[in-house]
Amino acid sequence: MEWSGRSKMESSDEIMRQVQDTMKFAGEKDPMAQKAFMNFNQAVLAQGSLSTKVKELIAVALSLSSNCEWCITYHVKAAKDLGATDEEIMEASYVAVLLSGAPALMHVAILKKALTAK
Repeated sequence: MEWSGRSKMESSDEIMRQVQDTMKFAGEKDPMAQKAFMNFNQAVLAQGSLSTKVKELIAVALSLSSNCEWCITYHVKAAKDLGATDEEIMEASYVAVLLSGAPALMHVAILKKALTAK
């Protein structure tokens, strides 16, 4: 019996395209709400007492805890773009595993794909 979920684990590029398509769709359906969400997103991730890189590492861990394939892929890419090393990303991921258990650990497979994406 084949698992009916997202067992094929799409490429990181495909997942990023899906994120962009979702954001565009949401913006077309409710521009004001989407703009407010994007402004909130920028405000939360802005440099503050914590660096933006540290905030993205936190987002990686929370994405794993939330079992969100799209979030994992997006925030791994964002963390890497900000200079996070694979080791830092893996260390953050184990914080999620510590607090969320095996489901977060199984989603490290998605994190692995995102880490190795070009």
